[in-house]
Amino acid sequence: MAATAASGLQLASARPCIASSRRVFNAGAANLDANSKAVSWTKLASARNLSQSLEPFRRGFLSSSMKFNKVVTRAMSESTENKPVSGLPIDLKGVMLSAGKRAFIAGVADDNGYGWAIAKSLAAAGAEILVGTWVPALNIFETSLRRGKFDESRVLPDGSLMEITKVYPLDAVFDNLDDVPEDIKSNKRYAGSSNWTVKEVAESVKQDFGSIDILVHSLANGPEVSKPLLETSRNGYLAALSASSYSYVSLLKHFLPLMNPGGSSLSLTYIASERIIPGYGGGMSSAKAALESDTRVLAFEAGRKNKIRVNTISAGPLRSRAAKAIGFIDTMIEYSIANAPLQKELSADEVGNTAAFLASPLASAITGAVIYVDNGLNAMGVGVDSPIFKDLNIPGNKH
Repeated sequence: MAATAASGLQLASARPCIASSRRVFNAGAANLDANSKAVSWTKLASARNLSQSLEPFRRGFLSSSMKFNKVVTRAMSESTENKPVSGLPIDLKGVMLSAGKRAFIAGVADDNGYGWAIAKSLAAAGAEILVGTWVPALNIFETSLRRGKFDESRVLPDGSLMEITKVYPLDAVFDNLDDVPEDIKSNKRYAGSSNWTVKEVAESVKQDFGSIDILVHSLANGPEVSKPLLETSRNGYLAALSASSYSYVSLLKHFLPLMNPGGSSLSLTYIASERIIPGYGGGMSSAKAALESDTRVLAFEAGRKNKIRVNTISAGPLRSRAAKAIGFIDTMIEYSIANAPLQKELSADEVGNTAAFLASPLASAITGAVIYVDNGLNAMGVGVDSPIFKDLNIPGNKH
């Protein structure tokens, strides 16, 4: 986990903020340090013309032994009186999920992808974790969990292990059982599993838990991803869009009635949606472009309908099992390190932590956005490792 996650995300302002006594001096929200008492009470009282009326409170305030060295601002209601006070340090673990938020992450089948990292960051912040796993991978995933194969990867910043409350079989290509062809129904890899279409999974989650607060789409598939677009078949192209973009529309459509107002929905995209990435073919670049366009439309519709925020994270290359299907992921990582403003390999935890931020009240006004988590590679217009730039003395790390 990134170092910042261990102690919680803290955002502090050097500018003090004084509000009404109802909001600032809530005994359950803050502890006051002796150093804080050095603030001039006379100036505060005179500024408000309250020196006489606040004298009893002043005596109690100055005689208090409470400490102010750690302030936790909890999630507040939307009313003006209860809004968090600007300028206070914020502990993300206290702010985000103290009320016991519940997240459903679709597309977790191992412990080294972005879906797992997002689940882990949300768990570290206090969320209850539910996951949807592709049906053919379900037995291996559950067996690995049960036998402790993922225990090292489950360790949270406080030393505890991430708990996954329930694993649901899921194939997000199918909305309901009527959509499933007979060859899939009779496929032995699906034997023993039931209720795995999008509609059925949403119904199962509702029956088991009633509601969720966070929905994450972390799945994609392009059966012809290694083919150039000009060589991609119609079926291959449509399959990529179905699995990688429409599946998100379907998930949100069926889970939206379960989501508590103010919740957050996230997906994962890639820079190939807007830049040419040779080798990322089979319609996958088109699928990611559709996903980003759908994110904006869904943000409007879900926001107006149920006050749900919808965003997508454009993540840089990761050496995951799924990414290896592209065939040149190591080359893409090397290219990113050579050309991105931040010359380092991207970690899954950095994407997970961004997802935790977007799911929190700290991002309460962010929706319909593509958030880049790629060490800044998206900002580059050229590859600076090209020989044509050899005489420019561009600063960089040797790697």
